[in-house]
Amino acid sequence: MYERSWQQAQHPALAQIRGYWEGLRSEDELPSRSMIDPRGLERALEHAFIAERVSPGVARLRLAGMHLNDLLGMEVRGMPLTALFAPDAREAASAAVERAFAEKTPVELCLDGEHGVGRPPMTAVMLLLPLRNEFGQVDRILGGMAAEGEIGRPPRRFLLADQRTLQMTGPAALAAPAVAPAVLEGGLEGGLQGGLAEAPARFDAEPDAPAPRKRGHLRLVHSAD
Repeated sequence: MYERSWQQAQHPALAQIRGYWEGLRSEDELPSRSMIDPRGLERALEHAFIAERVSPGVARLRLAGMHLNDLLGMEVRGMPLTALFAPDAREAASAAVERAFAEKTPVELCLDGEHGVGRPPMTAVMLLLPLRNEFGQVDRILGGMAAEGEIGRPPRRFLLADQRTLQMTGPAALAAPAVAPAVLEGGLEGGLQGGLAEAPARFDAEPDAPAPRKRGHLRLVHSAD
């Protein structure tokens, strides 16, 4: 088993993302996309993402933290979640994503980074937490990703080493973290620049080479998709 990589699931950002999701979940249903307030994820935004189901096994990144951009060396919004995986791992990754949607259950993935010249060994954990829309359909994922190791030469893509279904602990066991007063006072836009950003983005084909990366200020658009 990949005990060392599974320990990354205790990464503070991933723990906060999962705790926030559990805190929003009721006894009988999943949290809705409209309930997600980035202020509750202030310390985890760099590692967080929201993906939208567009077809079976295919989820498109609608929101993405800078950690994911850094791994691929490009802006990842609008790209399929499987863009973070090596070609040989994408079928298994798609099945894991669909499992989270279909079974309405949290899924955790243990990942090994492809390595070679300029790409030192790397491990990561990805967290997939399903969300429902206003009609009760499960078509979004609140996720998190934490990689350990030097990024080196991007893009860094990953192989699926292991996966597991997480037991839902209930709101009482993992309460949503408190929102920092400074963020509340600064407002949604002022407190979260440089965290998550969402804007219309179309993905036509996965690029073979990384595009130039822009690291300007990010703007949050907070509304139901």
